[in-house]
Amino acid sequence: MTAFHRRVDIIGRAANGAGEVRAALEDDFHHFRVWARHDGRCVIAIGGEALRYPYTLCTQACDQLQQLLGMPLDRVAHSVTRQTDASHQCTHLLDLAGLAIASAARGTAMRRYDIEIPRRVNQRTHATLARDHHVLLAWEVNGTLIEGPSPYAGVNLRAGMARWALGTLSEETAEAALLLRRCTLISMGRAHDLDAHVHAENSNRCYSQQAERAEQALRMKGSTLDFSHQRQLLCAQDQAWLQGL
Repeated sequence: MTAFHRRVDIIGRAANGAGEVRAALEDDFHHFRVWARHDGRCVIAIGGEALRYPYTLCTQACDQLQQLLGMPLDRVAHSVTRQTDASHQCTHLLDLAGLAIASAARGTAMRRYDIEIPRRVNQRTHATLARDHHVLLAWEVNGTLIEGPSPYAGVNLRAGMARWALGTLSEETAEAALLLRRCTLISMGRAHDLDAHVHAENSNRCYSQQAERAEQALRMKGSTLDFSHQRQLLCAQDQAWLQGL
């Protein structure tokens, strides 16, 4: 396995102010969908679907997205974390919902993100993000520290990056940077045999990892895929759904 890959596809439609946005996310460890309807001001309906996931209880987290009902449309994807407690959500479903809602707020008809994090050598990797087929971000990363280029040099992926990005970068660049941060961190899972885990870690970081359910969230063995030589398959089975067919 030479690299971690993620694709996010978003398609939105609107008429007379109201509309619907659909978003799909697929990477080595996950495959999720989120849809949201809005009246031009707020989220009026929302739902999620888990197609491939690491633990048996991850599917239950789809229902947690209902906590975003009534949320005002916001051009900042990270705003979903002010609407609900992220530690009681599926991290990736919530991220995807934030991207979808921000896309609806901006009136974006179509967006694609492609992320690649090569296998680390001596803790170092070169993380890249392409937006709509054009490379937007390319970071030299050592452990959890971005070593370059400016203005990212010296930023730690685990220490206050969200606040820094939202306060320093344009809204859409911050969105991309936080997406690349997420992928750079979770790509570290490539260094471990995740199927050796019996159940989710009791860390309180996400829905399945909450103390009251972690031991019941059993590992979905075989759920990790490798897209290193078949990136065209990422979100391939989502295209008809994204188009509303």
